[in-house]
Amino acid sequence: MKKETIERIRQFTIDRDWDQFHSPANLAKSISIEANELLECFQWSDDGYDLEQVKEELADVIVYCQDMLDKLGLDADEIVNAKMSKNEAKYPIEKAKGKSSKYNKL
Repeated sequence: MKKETIERIRQFTIDRDWDQFHSPANLAKSISIEANELLECFQWSDDGYDLEQVKEELADVIVYCQDMLDKLGLDADEIVNAKMSKNEAKYPIEKAKGKSSKYNKL
C-alpha cells in the first residue's frame, strides 16, 4: 500500500480518537466481521455480485488490517514475505501445481 494511503488511515483514526478502541482483540473481531460482510456479497451467487459493494467491504478489511499492523508494530511486507516463505516450503511447485489439496495431502 502506498505510504500516503497508510498515513490517511492513521490520520483518520487519530482525528477521531479511536485508537483507544483498537485493542488487538477488537481489531481481530472487526477484521472478521468485515470479512464476513465481504463474503455476504457472494452469498447467493458466485458471479452475480455488486463490484462496488465488494470494493467497499474489501477496503474495510484492508483498513482494519492496517490498524492491526500499527497496533502491533508490524510491517506488512515483512510478515507477508515470511508467510510466503513458509507457504512455498509447504506447497512446492512440483507437488502443488494445479492442485487444491492441503499441504499434508500432497
